[in-house]
Amino acid sequence: MTEETASPRRRFLKLAGGATAAMVLLGSLPRRVWAALPHLSAATNATAKALKYVEDDTKAGPPHKPGEDCSKCVHFSGKPGQAYGPCAIFPGFDVNAKGWCSGFQAKS
Repeated sequence: MTEETASPRRRFLKLAGGATAAMVLLGSLPRRVWAALPHLSAATNATAKALKYVEDDTKAGPPHKPGEDCSKCVHFSGKPGQAYGPCAIFPGFDVNAKGWCSGFQAKS
């Protein structure tokens, strides 16, 4: 074997190994993206506290009106029937579908 034939073979093996590692990494991304977010807590989140977020809309104070809950808000993007889902007001957290905050805006 000469130096000429060994060098392209080594380059190929390095590229093939790198491509395999990249495919494994990219293949695991969807599972990480769809993983559940941590639940929002007004006790530990300053934004939630400022917006008067509660886990149960029946315990919300004014200006809450009966029937207003996160599942009926334009900012909530959880699927129907889900107990928790993402909210545009609280990025990085899942909110309770039966919760409420003062940022509530009814879906049209």
